[in-house]
Amino acid sequence: MNRKILNGAMLMLVMFITQAACAGKPENKVLVFAKTQGFFHSSIPKGMITLMNICKQQGIVVDTSRDASVFTIDKLMQYKVVVFLNTTGDILNDEQQAAFQNFIRSGGGFVGIHAATDTEYDWSWYNKLVGAYFLSHPPNQQVAVIKVADKTHPATEFLPDKWIRTDEWYDFKDLNPDVKVLAYLDENSYKGGQNGEVHPFIWCHEFYGGRAFYTGAGHREDNYDELLLQKHFLAAIKWAGKIK
Repeated sequence: MNRKILNGAMLMLVMFITQAACAGKPENKVLVFAKTQGFFHSSIPKGMITLMNICKQQGIVVDTSRDASVFTIDKLMQYKVVVFLNTTGDILNDEQQAAFQNFIRSGGGFVGIHAATDTEYDWSWYNKLVGAYFLSHPPNQQVAVIKVADKTHPATEFLPDKWIRTDEWYDFKDLNPDVKVLAYLDENSYKGGQNGEVHPFIWCHEFYGGRAFYTGAGHREDNYDELLLQKHFLAAIKWAGKIK
């Protein structure tokens, strides 16, 4: 066979393989991370499955892990969003923290669910990213009212003005003043709140080149069966990752 024809055929084959690989590579990919070094929420497995299912319906691929070795610059590059699902304690070493900072700096998105604020207390950068740290919660899970203050955000626009739910209601400390609070807890609707009349519960902000979103919901296993909460999680992930 003529060498030019052979080289041309090889080039066409390489181009075909490359195009096929690119076509098969998920464009929108999310990492749901759930490492715990403190309290382990029994709802984590249910939360992982729920997030996988609701994202799949939107063509979003979800990887789940409790192994922090995924936090390298190269591995994180494949994701649009990293979700901290009920993480607790000191979960990333210095190198992994640097990789995560690079991910956010490069435009990556972050979504913290419930105990994501009970995480990395000695890392001030993370405190600014997640928006606050967990302080306390009342001893019993109760029904309470979430007052939605901002109906323009895609993760809250469909919620009722007064969202009545049962959950574990966190109090917070070290709130980042730069976050935009989207919803507050009404401490008059339950017993034991410690943040007073202004009790933030859902917030978001642009940070360090990326987007960060936090919601205090998601302690209980049955929370992940709530259709409104599923929609809330999905919209938060799409907003953080700028996913259409």
